[in-house]
Amino acid sequence: MKAFICNFCGKEFTRTDSDSHKFKTGQRENIYCSHKCFSKKRSKEGSVEINCGFCNKLLIKQKNEVKKSKSGKVFCNRSCMGKYHNANKKHGSKRSKLELYIQNQLTNQYPNLEILYNDISAIGSELDIYIPSLCLAFELNGIFHYEPIFGEDKLSKTQTNDQRKFQACIENNIALCIIDTSHQKYFKQKSSDKFLEIILSIINEKLSSV
Repeated sequence: MKAFICNFCGKEFTRTDSDSHKFKTGQRENIYCSHKCFSKKRSKEGSVEINCGFCNKLLIKQKNEVKKSKSGKVFCNRSCMGKYHNANKKHGSKRSKLELYIQNQLTNQYPNLEILYNDISAIGSELDIYIPSLCLAFELNGIFHYEPIFGEDKLSKTQTNDQRKFQACIENNIALCIIDTSHQKYFKQKSSDKFLEIILSIINEKLSSV
């Protein structure tokens, strides 16, 4: 019997020459008290410390997992991954013509007012329109928020998410105004201007009270 020191856990153990779990790596000899320690050592050698691409939490990930990421970023979970991609969309925007029209009009009306669109920084979920200086937000809720176009389960999830947004805004002292746009089946400037007028009146009222 011979005494050995495990190269992973540092534990002293004894083994016969034929049962010492020796594994040679490069020019040096590594000895492990068990195959479990050997596997952990191999796993550790193939891992790196990296920060979550969204929340910046320190993670330990496999090198090949980092290499596979097209953005060069890894995330804690699907939630962080989704939030990152929502905040960094470069194409394939899901925004409606109504949302884009209102954004253009608000930009022209308030060139010096910071207005964020589809922003997640305030409550961790997207707000269609958010004005930080006024603690004011707007959600333009189309028919998918009120009718089961894609099934009851999808509607239930959408409405649950709406409730969470509303509660999160309350907790963060944000006045959330929900505008029902469900009767607008197709984009038309005339019907869109009605929604715009509602938003403008609320913003102007807030500005006048600041």
